[in-house]
Amino acid sequence: MAEEPPKKKQNVRYPGESEEAYPDVFTVMPPQPKEKKPGQLPEESIKQYFDKGYVIVEDFFSKDDLDACRESVREQVDRLAQKLFNAGKIKNLYMDQGFFQRLIKIEEDFPGANILLHKSGEFPPAFQKLWSNPRLLNVIEQLIGPDIMGHPVWNLRTKTPNNEATIVPWHQDSGYLDTRSYGVLQVGAWIPLLDATEENGCMQIAAGGHKKGQVAQHKCCYGGTWYVMLEEEEMAKTLGVNLEKDLTVCPVPYGGMLLFNNMLPHKSLPNKSKDIRWSLDLRWQTPDKNVGFYDLKPGLLMQSSKDPDFKIDWDSFNKIDRHKEQTKSLSGTQGS
Repeated sequence: MAEEPPKKKQNVRYPGESEEAYPDVFTVMPPQPKEKKPGQLPEESIKQYFDKGYVIVEDFFSKDDLDACRESVREQVDRLAQKLFNAGKIKNLYMDQGFFQRLIKIEEDFPGANILLHKSGEFPPAFQKLWSNPRLLNVIEQLIGPDIMGHPVWNLRTKTPNNEATIVPWHQDSGYLDTRSYGVLQVGAWIPLLDATEENGCMQIAAGGHKKGQVAQHKCCYGGTWYVMLEEEEMAKTLGVNLEKDLTVCPVPYGGMLLFNNMLPHKSLPNKSKDIRWSLDLRWQTPDKNVGFYDLKPGLLMQSSKDPDFKIDWDSFNKIDRHKEQTKSLSGTQGS
């Protein structure tokens, strides 16, 4: 899970420039709800999350939940195809191609099409519904408590086969985030929209690499991409990762998810299949230190222990396009 950091601002320290560590935040399990709510995980799964930094949850989402997300992706691909076709960038709309093939054909005509989709910033109602799924929030409550803020960095992953731009190297999610958010546990959910396997490029994690609660030194950039990268030697030296024992491949079936925290080193494997590996990245944290993404976009309060009837303010959240704000920041035009 990766996001391009904006242009550096004065008096802001970037990842690797801070040796601050918060081991207890990422390893100590919070008090669990006295009564189990729908969807909540058994205690041994929560313990694994804090001990290993991750847990795979199978058969969690309904078919309707994820099929609605697939349909939203289809619509986004169609809009992109229409736009590129009308601009003379592709020679065919490829309407005869299916969900796992159409973007591949578009990409052959116009390399980089998958990145345009990845960076579109479109957050349709089906994605919003999944992010705020009550059963899912019940699980997040087990990990961070009853007050839940949705983090504004989310992604639709457009992992077309054999494409360098879709192979995300080793990193910690906090390697992309403001150092002011260090010490805040963020929960990431990687949700594939198909059976994710080693062949089609599922995730790989460095189990236990979160335990120091510290961000290691990241470098930029990986290959011809914008991704920062965490070298294996640095993981071993700074985070205590055992490169022979801790590196774990994490296949996830359709309907499942991989939960992990923002200090856990992870990467995505190459997609060696013939199909697109679609997936969603979603994140949550406690409302404290809500700097959002470099103050460009704040988080979204999703659950409040003080207000059982709390309603999510989607309008305020959706009116700020994170990608446009990043572009302004990178070009030095923010606020103009």
